[in-house]
Amino acid sequence: MTEDILSERAAAPLALPRTAVAIRRVPFDAPWAWLAAGWNDLWRVPHISLAYGAAFAIVAGGLLLGLTLANWQSLVPALAGGFLLVGPLLAVGLYETSRRLEAGEHIELGDVIGAGLRAKGQLGFFGVGLMVIFLVWLELAFVLLVLFLGGAGLPPPSEFLTRLLFTPSGLGLLIVGSLVGGVLAATVYAVSVIAVPLLLVHRIDAISAAAASVAAVRQNPKPMLLWAGLIGGFMAFGCATLFLGLVLLFPLIGHATWHAFRALVVVTDDRIGGPLPAP
Repeated sequence: MTEDILSERAAAPLALPRTAVAIRRVPFDAPWAWLAAGWNDLWRVPHISLAYGAAFAIVAGGLLLGLTLANWQSLVPALAGGFLLVGPLLAVGLYETSRRLEAGEHIELGDVIGAGLRAKGQLGFFGVGLMVIFLVWLELAFVLLVLFLGGAGLPPPSEFLTRLLFTPSGLGLLIVGSLVGGVLAATVYAVSVIAVPLLLVHRIDAISAAAASVAAVRQNPKPMLLWAGLIGGFMAFGCATLFLGLVLLFPLIGHATWHAFRALVVVTDDRIGGPLPAP
């Protein structure tokens, strides 16, 4: 399967500063191959992958505990949606792990924790953009809660689900909130699905990396839609297990995303011509 993916004909390259990015067309079932490769990476270095997933789950659980103590459980769905928006950035260490495994390099946990600081492209600038979108989403969530549920404060947890599902204002909040969140999530997915690993290993600007990511989605709509569904389903399941499932699922998605990037992207150097060596 991997050989079939890599043998697909590359599309016309995007003209980017100092580099050119070509997007391969992949078969519809390619995401399953990415997951298989990610699963293999996970169990080659389980002490790193599972530690990374456990750290992510602990942070998510800590935020849930904080919201619970503050009696703000009504914000949990908005916070969970926000995690999806910044997830590609949080998984940088997993991309670096898979890159090192592919290159046959030695891997230590400390090496992958600081991977983002050593990125060749404008990863920091891109990360700021994702964080801005995350904050915009939280602000929108607050505004929608006030508009649909009134300005008397968040409803108590015992009443929130009932008001959300069985009152006109609650159903309005559910529909509008889902639409707004869906638009933001789809936008972030399109601009970041391969942009973050691209910025990690190649000297490229954030705008060009985002354009390449959008091109990958446009040229492979069916497999990328399947990949989005798999990511969303796995993350939803991980959150439904009180984040325990994320210990395994978050690193699996992270490793698989690296293989999605490798399957979809060919980077060439305009100064020398031809493909760059594997990062």
